Amino acid sequence: MDVQTFCRVCNAMCGLVVTVEDVVIAKIRGDETHALSRGYTCAKGRSLGVLHHDDRRLNQPSVGRGDSRTLSDWDDALDDVADRVSASLTEHGPDSIAMYLASGSAFDTAGRRTAERFLTLIGSKQKYTATTIDTPSKPLIAELVGGWSGLTPLWDHESSKLLLLFGSNPVVSHGHSNAMPDPVRRFREFQDNGGALWVIDPRRTETAALADHHLQVRPGSDWLILGWLVRRLLEDHPAAATLNQRATGAESLAATVALFDDQLVSTSCDIAIESLEALLGAVLSAGRVSALTGTGVSMSASANVTEYLLWAFHIVTDSYDTPGGMWFNPGYLLRLDQRDLPLSDGTPEPGPKSRPDLPRRFGEYPCSALVPEIEAGNITTLIVVGGNPVTALPDRDRTLAALSSLSTLVVIDVLPTETTGLATHVLPAVDQLERADLTWLLDSFQLAVAAQFTEAVVQPLYERRPMWWMFAQLAKRLGLELLPQDTELNDETEKRLLMQLVDRSVDPHSLMNSPSLTIASGAVYGWVTANVLPSGKWRLDALALQEEVVDRLENPPRRLTSVLLPSRRLKLMNSQFRDIAPPGGTLEQPAIYASPSAVAALGHPKLVTVTSPFGAVTARLLPDQTLRDDSVVLTHGWGDANVCALTSAATGIDSLTGMVLQSGVEVELRAAD
Repeated sequence: MDVQTFCRVCNAMCGLVVTVEDVVIAKIRGDETHALSRGYTCAKGRSLGVLHHDDRRLNQPSVGRGDSRTLSDWDDALDDVADRVSASLTEHGPDSIAMYLASGSAFDTAGRRTAERFLTLIGSKQKYTATTIDTPSKPLIAELVGGWSGLTPLWDHESSKLLLLFGSNPVVSHGHSNAMPDPVRRFREFQDNGGALWVIDPRRTETAALADHHLQVRPGSDWLILGWLVRRLLEDHPAAATLNQRATGAESLAATVALFDDQLVSTSCDIAIESLEALLGAVLSAGRVSALTGTGVSMSASANVTEYLLWAFHIVTDSYDTPGGMWFNPGYLLRLDQRDLPLSDGTPEPGPKSRPDLPRRFGEYPCSALVPEIEAGNITTLIVVGGNPVTALPDRDRTLAALSSLSTLVVIDVLPTETTGLATHVLPAVDQLERADLTWLLDSFQLAVAAQFTEAVVQPLYERRPMWWMFAQLAKRLGLELLPQDTELNDETEKRLLMQLVDRSVDPHSLMNSPSLTIASGAVYGWVTANVLPSGKWRLDALALQEEVVDRLENPPRRLTSVLLPSRRLKLMNSQFRDIAPPGGTLEQPAIYASPSAVAALGHPKLVTVTSPFGAVTARLLPDQTLRDDSVVLTHGWGDANVCALTSAATGIDSLTGMVLQSGVEVELRAAD
């Protein structure tokens, strides 16, 4: 039997067809009827059946640490968690209970919503998500310039003529915030229709190999190119003459970017001025443009200024909320264009007790505050929902010690991880094929106003339970009214929870009665300008960002000989799928990548140790001809070869977002003993 569903591993959420034989997932392929992914799916989507049947699956609750850990039934495990939470609430107050929500929860609509409601009901502000690890610059700039942190500019793939990608490799990542399903064919179609693709990246990525032009810049110099472009466009672009009609702060922006001298930018970026002029010519020729950043930018020290200059670049060229540039998806389910959004001037709330200097934004504390809060004794109980903070947070050893010191560490997951190994309670969750779902949380990241509902493909095995049920049971034990209806464990209850979101959508009947993707429209324009922008204008006069730009120009950072860069692997999603081989494929293995000349200079060793000021990691060394000589890559998510051993809050925490620098760290390579 073939069942239509969709993948819930990354933002692209590609359509899938799952072949079920009895209770066995026999095959998974891309859904050719899916209007956005069009039959495409990557190795991760095809591996979901392997994950579902993995012998290591968590199938029964367990309680206790180390040798004292024993299997438990659900009643005893949940009773114990509820008793501990209740005692901590009574003795230490609501903020003694914290929750870490990561990518494993972002694609579980009922589970994520119920988890967040639970934390709100107990009155805790101790919410942490993966957003502040790798991408807080995006909601920050959206809030400062656009008035609301949830604005996500999207590539107008149907009518734009020029796409620029800064530190982004969608062929592998499928987009960063912006969903990019079926990336290779999509880029080729864009080029066949007259569009031009430029990639600005220190590495010749898989996407750069498809591009019309690739500027292999020095690591961390993207912001200089954008600042230079804005300066020249203010002088030469026709839309600049009407900038004051679209934005406030045009004068202060012009004064800031006036400092981007041709020779300074060319030398600092290691790019010939002729190449920069060619890029400028492409922008002027296209008129309106689309440009996106990825983790190569968003995890770096210059993330905020790069994202700010990217927004300024679009606003100067009149490319936001207009055809041919970038659009803002209101969401089929979210319907942002029909809501009163919580607008803000960008002023953050103070951080938690141990680090009041860290900004609280978007309803959460930055993850850089989690370990200090545990060390200070302010957090007694941490609930980890679909994440592996041991391989995600900086200061690996400090993180391990902090998590081990917690009196209660509840981890909800589908497979054992480094973090479940430290837990006091491990609760086995259903996988995505065992539950119904909607394309909800990332609704506004898609390339069309579209949504999809899926029934569970197969029934859960053993004692696996959906996350929404776990939190509903905990709330019941604590006397909290978490869900408006009964929480009996069955398909109808789950469907009712999802219907609460569908009722306000464009066409709820069509959505819930079709196994395929439902599309309401393509790109839509004007609602942000009309309904969201403060006084109908973008705010370019972001003083803190402009001051950082000037400071970086006047006090440039020391040029590093060897720099650690982030990277995605097609078979992996952070620490997920490390031990899951796609059907007919092989397992991904951890490796340190360097340029062939850097490998030769070390004498071609099989193993190498990469050292930062904060730690060292040893792994096999592989030459990568796509890298510059000053670049080293070690992918996030590995257990032993854990890149978090190389990063630390001591590198400096961004004052505007609280993000710890995890890209652009100075490293040194040597042959391993």
